[in-house]
Amino acid sequence: MSELLQIEAPRGRRHPERPPWLRIRFRQTPELEAMQALVREKRLNTVCQSAACPNLAECWARGTATFMLGGNRCTRRCGFCDVTTGRPEPLDSLEPARVADAIRTLGLRFAVITAVARDDVADGGAAHFAATIRAVRERAPGCKVEVLIPDFKGSEEALATVLDADPDVLNHNVETVARLQRRVRPQAKYARSLGVLALARRLRPDIPTKTGIMLGLGEREDEIRQTLLDIQAQGCGLLTIGQYVRPSAAHLPVERYVPPAEFEAWGEEARRIGFREVASGPLVRSSYRAEELAGALPPSL
Repeated sequence: MSELLQIEAPRGRRHPERPPWLRIRFRQTPELEAMQALVREKRLNTVCQSAACPNLAECWARGTATFMLGGNRCTRRCGFCDVTTGRPEPLDSLEPARVADAIRTLGLRFAVITAVARDDVADGGAAHFAATIRAVRERAPGCKVEVLIPDFKGSEEALATVLDADPDVLNHNVETVARLQRRVRPQAKYARSLGVLALARRLRPDIPTKTGIMLGLGEREDEIRQTLLDIQAQGCGLLTIGQYVRPSAAHLPVERYVPPAEFEAWGEEARRIGFREVASGPLVRSSYRAEELAGALPPSL
């Protein structure tokens, strides 16, 4: 595997050209138009749109979507993320019901619920997550819910608040290797994110945990492997591995575009290490085909 996976950026190519496998042809469909109209009508935010996800059309056509709570301004400034940083508006107490109503209207089978980081709120927005999960259970009981949470600054109480609402999957992204954490997400910590995953397993071992990492930020092969080992040691069973794509010139540059074959190799390596389900590919994002990864696991894992 060492011969296949060389993660060093090629000399003289600080900003490599985007390869053909990352060029997506976007096609508007009636289903997509209906989803967009409802999102506007309900005054909702989706990470699909806010983070410029390349899989928006595919996921929405499959009856899945990722809703972003807490507004469209984040209190953190991560070097990879396309969500606006700024002072957020107060949390909207009616937002959980609007999200649940949209899920019911669209007939979604699986919804991922995430949020901007709300470090301005005492619990980091944990109660808002919990209220949304419960609203979905009440108004759209046929829909499974995965939550993609921030680190809540490591608060056990905040994490317990979310877990007590019984999500089907608890997702928290490590994002990158330990060495690059400060550059990629300066207000987060590698050890803290691992701690969130470990604590979630301790508090609710019946709820599967999930995380994701990006490649192409300058990480080395040995660092990727160590990150996978560190994550798996926390009892995490679900993993996504995707390509970092620079949203704009103001964001971190791409050091290297990783070929699809290398993503396949890392997926195989992750399964060998002990992950139960892995999605690994250039276009994979943390909620990509989330319903398939979650559906493949027994309820107790």
